[in-house]
Amino acid sequence: MITLEKVNKVYSNGLHAVKDVSLKVNKGDIFGIIGLSGAGKSSLIRLINRLEEPTSGKIFINGENVLEFNKKQLLERRKKIGMIFQHFNLLSSRTVEENVAFALEIANWNKNEIKERVTMLLDIVGLSDKAKYYPSQLSGGQKQRVSIARALANNPDILLSDEATSALDPKTTKSILELIKKIQQKFSLTVVMITHQMEVVKEVCNRVAIMSDGRIVEEGGVHHIFADPKNEITKELISYVHQQTDTEIDYLHHRGKKIVKVKFLGTSVQEPIISKVIKEYGIDISVLGGTIDKLATMNIGHIYLELDGDLSAQDKAIELMGTMDVIVEVIYNGY
Repeated sequence: MITLEKVNKVYSNGLHAVKDVSLKVNKGDIFGIIGLSGAGKSSLIRLINRLEEPTSGKIFINGENVLEFNKKQLLERRKKIGMIFQHFNLLSSRTVEENVAFALEIANWNKNEIKERVTMLLDIVGLSDKAKYYPSQLSGGQKQRVSIARALANNPDILLSDEATSALDPKTTKSILELIKKIQQKFSLTVVMITHQMEVVKEVCNRVAIMSDGRIVEEGGVHHIFADPKNEITKELISYVHQQTDTEIDYLHHRGKKIVKVKFLGTSVQEPIISKVIKEYGIDISVLGGTIDKLATMNIGHIYLELDGDLSAQDKAIELMGTMDVIVEVIYNGY
């Protein structure tokens, strides 16, 4: 659906914001691009619909290189790319329904079709009773719902979201994410979400790319990234979701006992792994703590286990766990 090949963006002040980024977003993805402030993610998303022009590289949408489009072709393509902004970008002098209708007026829809379309969209985003209100009369979450309705006006096949929830409180954020999931399914959209909030990725995305210093440093399915992050930036971004970290364990009280972190994907959480290991090697296992992360794609469990018994038997137990469709990380060797 969307393919970027070695895309670069260098601004006139010399800032190299996007560096050799290659990325593929499949049709129907809710694809998250996450990174710390200054990582280059907002610059990247604005290149997709050419709100920013890349310095080099290629950008394909449905197999067409949009960098080769003339002005007329680009305007037609943009009609099929909806965009949601962090600060809503609503026209204060227009009512809710007039803000949603604005894009359709520009596209020369007739008045009856505009009215019908706006009525339908306001119903979808839950604002039918606010049609005559002005933006100043709305809450932040309601303003973002207007922005979403406006982004859907021209029947887009792609929806771009640039930090759409970062100005909202947690409860409102959750409701907006649920709305995005709903409209993605209803209209079969491909969604690209820029965010610095791991909760956004966790709640709605099926795939994610992590950006740092203008580059993609890690990419994959959300459950794989959560279960086994490789890059230090990725580990930093997801570390907060784990209630118990390695540094919280007092190793001095566990000498002679190995401590492992076991990560489960999906249904493997339900496998009787601990009992199998105990029966096989006759060691004792204590659960020190753990969490289950409920992702958009599947659940991931993180459990900290203390192994007690002969050290060689502990090593064999760890090897056995590693054959059971889990990820095992030794965080303390017992000495």
